[in-house]
Amino acid sequence: MLRFLLTAALIFSFDLVCNAQSERTAPTTNLSAGSSTATFKSSPAFAEVVLRKTELEAELESLLINYTEEFPKVMEMRFESESLKKAILLISAIKTDESSKLTLALGKLMVRKAELETDLWNLRKKYDDNHPDVKRARRKIQVYESAIKEILKG
Repeated sequence: MLRFLLTAALIFSFDLVCNAQSERTAPTTNLSAGSSTATFKSSPAFAEVVLRKTELEAELESLLINYTEEFPKVMEMRFESESLKKAILLISAIKTDESSKLTLALGKLMVRKAELETDLWNLRKKYDDNHPDVKRARRKIQVYESAIKEILKG
């Protein structure tokens, strides 16, 4: 139920933001530049990454009522949120003519990669880089990075 409410709120807020931005900006003669932004923001990959980022931010806000920024779970959530911001930047760099690559599967891969990067970040706080768990976590991330690159390249 919470996921449904977050999704509905996310869709509603994007609609408001898009409408507000379109009202403030003057019409442009370069239609491909304007449609590029709309294309990636309407993609399933973007929606999946933003959904996870929104869920994190909602959880983070509830934690910050009782805890400080130094609380381990707060720091972990901030780290994952930053990883998701990088994924959003990667999605936004896709050209309009390649927007068919921005699938739900790509979004899920990016979300999972951010989760794995957070796991690695936590492991590195405990162990040396040569620890088997750290090596295993790095390898998992590499597998996801390869899959993401393959989708975006192909």
